[in-house]
Amino acid sequence: MSIDPRVALQSLTSALEEHLAAATSRRSDTDPAVESAYLAIADAFEAYEEALYDAYNEVTPLVIYDDDDDGDEDGPDDDLGEEDDLEVVRN
Repeated sequence: MSIDPRVALQSLTSALEEHLAAATSRRSDTDPAVESAYLAIADAFEAYEEALYDAYNEVTPLVIYDDDDDGDEDGPDDDLGEEDDLEVVRN
């Protein structure tokens, strides 16, 4: 059973606010509170996206990237190839 999208959205909003609070009171570049808040956003977003899809068959235009993502997924720029494969077209 899926949760109500409004409840999931409130959780996402709270996670974003907690991340802002952690970022503004950051004690170091590797502050665990900021990292924890970052991960909470990702979790809350995934829950919201799932609830939104379950309730309305709809998704957001946002994507969560993991540190493990290495560009293997197909994307709009995948067909461009390497920079050397591009050529300048002049009118």
